Amino acid sequence: MFTGIIESVATVAGIDAEGSNVHYTIYSPVTRELKVDQSVAHNGVCLTVVEISGDTYKVTAVAETLAKTSLGQWKTGDNINIERSLKVGDRLDGHFVQGHVDTTATCIEKRTLDGSWLFRFRFPENFAALVIEKGSICINGVSLTAFNAGRDELTVTIIPYTYTHTNFDKIEEGSVVNMEFDVLGKYLLRKEELNK
Repeated sequence: MFTGIIESVATVAGIDAEGSNVHYTIYSPVTRELKVDQSVAHNGVCLTVVEISGDTYKVTAVAETLAKTSLGQWKTGDNINIERSLKVGDRLDGHFVQGHVDTTATCIEKRTLDGSWLFRFRFPENFAALVIEKGSICINGVSLTAFNAGRDELTVTIIPYTYTHTNFDKIEEGSVVNMEFDVLGKYLLRKEELNK
């Protein structure tokens, strides 16, 4: 379980395919605080640390993860948002994030405002029921508030701190991001479907 509050920006240091799996070597300032078997969110995707070497660690993505996230588009040198799992007793500054990405979305507008940045994203319409005005949304692992929620679009605004302390500064029109919808909304929608 995560909160969507990014701890650091890491770098993809290496990519190796093995069968249908892909191993990613990650350079991160928090590597020396990690341990093997620990869960870490990478652009919102929960992956298990399988190996640690100096300032780098390795994680593995399986075919299902590669199909539903943007990980298959990662390149060596890409910056990614990192968050370690929530500890019991910590403050929940964002919202409950599972690290189970629902889909990818595409940035269709990036606009500089007077002191902040506006981003508009398009996502598959079958997720429309999970987006509500002023509801929580997780984009590339960042807990945000959605507005201008439509059937296949939503807008978020990024403050300067978030812009410079996450990889949102690298997102441009056409960029593909990971999107996780609020888990409470998913359970409510499932209950409604079963009661039909």
